[in-house]
Amino acid sequence: MTRVLMPFPADAVLAGNINQPLQARIAPVAWRHFPDGESLVTLDDALAGADVALLASLRNADATALPLRFAARTAREFGARSVGLIAPYLGYMRQDTRFHRGEAVSTPLFAQFLEEAFDWLVTVDPHLHRVERLQSLYRIPTVHVSATPAVARWIAETVPDAVLIGPDSESEQWVADIAALSGMPYQVLAKERHGDYDVRVSLPDPAAVAGRTPVLIDDIVSSGHTILETLAHLRRLSLPSPLLVAIHPVFAGDAYARLQEAGLARIVSTDTISHPSNAIALGADLAAAASTLMTASTDSPEDP
Repeated sequence: MTRVLMPFPADAVLAGNINQPLQARIAPVAWRHFPDGESLVTLDDALAGADVALLASLRNADATALPLRFAARTAREFGARSVGLIAPYLGYMRQDTRFHRGEAVSTPLFAQFLEEAFDWLVTVDPHLHRVERLQSLYRIPTVHVSATPAVARWIAETVPDAVLIGPDSESEQWVADIAALSGMPYQVLAKERHGDYDVRVSLPDPAAVAGRTPVLIDDIVSSGHTILETLAHLRRLSLPSPLLVAIHPVFAGDAYARLQEAGLARIVSTDTISHPSNAIALGADLAAAASTLMTASTDSPEDP
């Protein structure tokens, strides 16, 4: 079996952590734009009989999705036996229902868009809301890689006196699992609504965090507003400077700069999206998941 890992330009560093455990040759996707903004995608054309894994984190899904389809179709044109997608960050998971009349429900539409081009999909901790399982969205085989073990190891090794803080109830699923694996205590901030425009957050048990280093954990940090609100509350408790651990470092606009200025001791993320904060590697986990699906996608009942 010949395996080829084809990273988009922004994912070149992550590809270097995936190719060896995947036992794949790296053949980067070349992607440039014509003056009118249209994309030109160029691939290694020596793909006859190969099992191809395209690697593209969909942080900017609108910009990347069409070139990704071009790359998948071209790989098949060049003779690829199978084409899968490793999308460490999977976009378009927010709009899974119609909140207002006339809106497109984009989550299943994007799933259909991807499954038309790929034989399988690997991603990390997709932000599921009303959809319980990623597999219920896709008709192709999918694997949801959990970042929890890697994050728990990093915290246990780096911040042995940590208390894990979830900024809201939605984060509790991540924080509780990481706390269990790392052996650290955790709390989740409670929101108290005192009026339409007066919403306050508080720790359920402030005394329990005394003398420990707060580590804020969230699966996606985008605008940073929730984290900034959490930091404002923690400052009133006179705790050591907190750390922030993000599974997906989206950091829209100037969010990263504002968080850096807000008194955090350190901002750390996994490498699902290439960013200066990357410190927790998931390449081996992604490779293991992709390897399983690559093998399954090319097996047949006649195989020994």
